[in-house]
Amino acid sequence: HVQLVESGGGLVQAGDSLRLSCAASGSIFSTYVVGWFRQVPGKEREFVAGMPSSGGRRYYGDSVQGRFTISTDNAKNTMYLQMSGLKPEDTALYYCAATFKAHVNIDVSSDYDYWGQGTQVTVSS
Repeated sequence: HVQLVESGGGLVQAGDSLRLSCAASGSIFSTYVVGWFRQVPGKEREFVAGMPSSGGRRYYGDSVQGRFTISTDNAKNTMYLQMSGLKPEDTALYYCAATFKAHVNIDVSSDYDYWGQGTQVTVSS
């Protein structure tokens, strides 16, 4: 079974930068759509970023547009979320996700097949 593992979360100050990584078992990024979502207690899961794993247009949630960048390194079977200009509102549990489906709504969490365990990002003011 495909497994995704996030890493790189931590406690940072407002304005800092942080890079999250998501390592996948097997070779999946040649065919998957991949994305990042985040969630805080009591709130709905929020779309952060997504892209075709083979390359193409990057999509971002309105709240992170211009600050976050999604990327993939297929040789390492790893995806990344580079976060800059972090704000306290970015505090959340961040999940990476992937799917074999090519007709997904990239910002809809239920369209993804595989999920990591999450990595916590906390931004202090």
